[in-house]
Amino acid sequence: MTDREAGLAGLHLALEADGDGAHPAAWRHSGRPPGAVLAPRALREVVAAAEHAGFGLVTFADSPLPPGASPGPAGRLEAGTRASYVAPLTDRIGLAPTLHVATTEPFHLATQLASLDHASHGRAGWVIGAAAGEDELATVGAAALPAAALVRETADVIDAARALWDSWEDDAVIKDVASGRFLDSRRVHHIDFEGASFTVKGPLITPRPPQGQIVVLAPDALDADARADVVLVGRPGLAEVAARAATAREAGAPLVFAEVEVVLDAAAPAADRLAELDAAAGRPETGRLRHVGSAEALLDLLRELAESVDGVRLHPAVLAVDLPVLAERVLPKVTGAGPWAGTTLRETLGLVRPANRFAAVPATNA
Repeated sequence: MTDREAGLAGLHLALEADGDGAHPAAWRHSGRPPGAVLAPRALREVVAAAEHAGFGLVTFADSPLPPGASPGPAGRLEAGTRASYVAPLTDRIGLAPTLHVATTEPFHLATQLASLDHASHGRAGWVIGAAAGEDELATVGAAALPAAALVRETADVIDAARALWDSWEDDAVIKDVASGRFLDSRRVHHIDFEGASFTVKGPLITPRPPQGQIVVLAPDALDADARADVVLVGRPGLAEVAARAATAREAGAPLVFAEVEVVLDAAAPAADRLAELDAAAGRPETGRLRHVGSAEALLDLLRELAESVDGVRLHPAVLAVDLPVLAERVLPKVTGAGPWAGTTLRETLGLVRPANRFAAVPATNA
């Protein structure tokens, strides 16, 4: 291991794999017909390439609204469905769909994620979605949420989901052939959760997830540092990322990931590629760090980030172009990228499997 590689040891890498890439014009440079992004083959190929490259986690963006107006892509498949589809087609990589707290019923959200964890044998994550604008909330017949209300709603949904994942104790399913009992009903619990805008009785309709608790990834703007397993820091400068990462750790976040958009030198220089993409479809300002340049310069950036964060979620401008460069020239230099530390996402990220909150409660006769 070289000194340069040592600076990257243990850095976790995640890949955002929505559509054809992070740039609105990515579909023009995907090498596929525009509608192919909605077909299973494209999704299969991207996730397989990410797993083979050594990414520990792949995430799937989503929104109640289409990705963008013309000339951008006109639709996407629901993120949880995409993650479930690739679960049996992968072996090691974590799978984290974006599910929005303000447009998804908490009980169904928790059930969907628990089911994904079972389908993937413990590799599920959840990127908390913050859709709360007027157009987004209109899709479910609700009014836009002020920032403070969204923070409260986020906290309530996380707490409700975590309680639901614990509503079945680990040994609730007994499969006792002699007595004909499938489960011990004394170890399945109602949670009686009451939030600011909803209540949940429980229990969940699925047994406890293999990981005990799904890995929760929260954008830093949601102020969910104390409740998340991973805080995603989307700030435009290194100093800002380091400061926000420190704040998240002080609040109790186990892990902090930086958000980085990448446009890499490929057949054409990165700056030329970005100019062409921007000319075709204006690039929205996301507030994230952005790297435009060589793979070697990206490694230098990752090395600097490793001083303040535990991982990085990369947002390639065009997956068909940037992902191969990442796989060939970046991932092999990041010594923390594969082989995986464990069989579950929690193990890969070095997170403990939480004890069930009801396990210490003495069982009573049903």
